[in-house]
Amino acid sequence: MRGNKNHKVEIMAPAGSFESLAAALRAGADSIYFGVGKLNMRAHAAANFLPQDLRKVARLCHSCGARAYLTCNVVVYDEELEEMRQLLTAAKEAGVDAVIAADMAVVRYAREVGLEVHISVQANVSNMEAVRHYAQYADVIVPARELRLEQVRGIVDTVRKENICGPSGKQLRVELFAHGALCIAISGKCGMSLAAHNHSANRGDCYQPCRRRYRVADAETGFEFELDNEYVMSPRDLCTIRVLDRILDAGVGVLKLEGRGRSAAYVATVTSTYREAVRLYESGDWDAREAEALEQNLRRIFNRDFWQGGYYLGEKCGEWAGAAGSHSTEKRDHLGRVRKYYLHPGVAEIKLEADGLKVGDTIEITGVTTGFLRYEVRAMRRDDEQGVTRDVHVAQKGDTVLLALPKKVRRGDRVAKVTERKNP
Repeated sequence: MRGNKNHKVEIMAPAGSFESLAAALRAGADSIYFGVGKLNMRAHAAANFLPQDLRKVARLCHSCGARAYLTCNVVVYDEELEEMRQLLTAAKEAGVDAVIAADMAVVRYAREVGLEVHISVQANVSNMEAVRHYAQYADVIVPARELRLEQVRGIVDTVRKENICGPSGKQLRVELFAHGALCIAISGKCGMSLAAHNHSANRGDCYQPCRRRYRVADAETGFEFELDNEYVMSPRDLCTIRVLDRILDAGVGVLKLEGRGRSAAYVATVTSTYREAVRLYESGDWDAREAEALEQNLRRIFNRDFWQGGYYLGEKCGEWAGAAGSHSTEKRDHLGRVRKYYLHPGVAEIKLEADGLKVGDTIEITGVTTGFLRYEVRAMRRDDEQGVTRDVHVAQKGDTVLLALPKKVRRGDRVAKVTERKNP
């Protein structure tokens, strides 16, 4: 099909650590979204930065030509208003480009301090009246996750026809969730975790009871229904690669990739895959075979199997994960760490701590500055018993090997060996 070169598509990638941040930027992200402290939807996870990291995160993004978006998208209580104000003020001073929010207290204060606002999916924007309301405050709006693609297209068409602009004076942009974990909640608003564990999903503290196995039983007789799939509330992950051309044809301007709790390898793979998909679309080279190949690439990393297109195609949420763990076609095991990197020859010295290595193996290297590097070992050297450095085909656990790598890595970077997963 023929792409639209005038339609600039923004790839928005997640970052829950400096490793993931570097990985996303190197993979071609146009923007990064991240959380600080507890006022975001990953409050109980390790996938958050500290207030003192704000300036560094913004600087790293801007140095790569990307924008930095702070998530402050939870329900905020009265006793937290001052904490919220301090966070947003600090974000503005640090050079953060926008805040992603749904609570009107956050939205209004962000406008007070001159911080761009993006309306989160948690606001459940489902119609043009809601769009017009939020356009008073926001430059980007995320429609409700349950809308069909033709409804999203209708919103985009109306925004263009009426030239609806945000506070910046620029025409409102529409963002859509493109890839990652789905739940059974309406646009992320769920009370199940609160009811079962007294930990609210709407406060970024979901215990994910929907991801567990369940049986249906008669409370009086004890009779149980036999279910084909015990994971009856855990949807497969959303994957829009096969319908990405239809999403972009609808005028969507921002593609959000989920995964602030995922590894740098996950972030790099998903970001680079959707970056390539958009490139193919814009160049007019998009076709079904390309889409299938890109989807297979996404299956290498963590996934609960894929629901292609999801609600956007008007389908019911009947695609369940079927398992608690990952359906990825590959697994990653710790191999060792980088001990030194010799800049001019471009060679890394790696200590094999957990397993052996041979020519032909695939490794992945992650680090705070390095981000993510995937490499198939083509040649390897190590010292023999006399201290002479020689080419080797196989190295054992405990050995230190030298690898010529295509880009710079750093001392202390983690090295994993990638192998095919049996029965993914």
